Amino acid sequence: MAAALLLAEPEPDLRGFLERHLAEDGFEVMGARACGEALELAERARPDLVLVGTPLPDAPGLELCRRLREGEPGRSWNRDMPLILLGRAGADAVDRVRAFERGCDDYVAKPFDYDELLARIRALLRRARVGRDVLDAGHVRVDRGTRRVSVRGRDVAVSGKEYELVAKLATDPVRVFTKDELLRDVWGYRSPSSRTRTLDSHASRLRRKLAAAGGGPYVINVWGVGYRLLADAGPVS
Repeated sequence: MAAALLLAEPEPDLRGFLERHLAEDGFEVMGARACGEALELAERARPDLVLVGTPLPDAPGLELCRRLREGEPGRSWNRDMPLILLGRAGADAVDRVRAFERGCDDYVAKPFDYDELLARIRALLRRARVGRDVLDAGHVRVDRGTRRVSVRGRDVAVSGKEYELVAKLATDPVRVFTKDELLRDVWGYRSPSSRTRTLDSHASRLRRKLAAAGGGPYVINVWGVGYRLLADAGPVS
């Protein structure tokens, strides 16, 4: 599956150039011209990497990087996704240090060589992919390379959809995923399907299997909203 890139770049010509060439190199590219638009796309589309140009019309590029990395109340996206700042021409060491302090993973000053930028994007995606192969959520571990689920080191036999459900919940274990979101991402439903019992029945079976392996509670039903994997974000002994 193609990696999804969010490109927040205020200059139309540069944004168009990067959108065209990155798409030709196999990426799914979403363009934004402003900070607010980029945050909405980050929440809705959950990109694998973000390219941040500066200055954006409604905020400095560093401000967008900070908000993406720190998160915001009532909003959710992957705060660990790689961020590359496309800095201004003539940037110096101080500019780079400030970018890293705001949570950037790399800094590329304009004008830049496209092939070099492409190599940096691919390198960051490789590192991020390795880090995502195993998801640890409290005592629950999901190994996405082997599709193995375990609790306190004990393997749990799950069906295909139960695995996809727990893997989705484990990506952000204390976040409440809405039912429509889970039905879309796990079952592929493209329209609201709140009346179906598919999700509830799978969640119930998954809850019983994880509990039987030890500990819990796991797969918490937040009534009227959806599910999360862990009851809270407290420390696990």
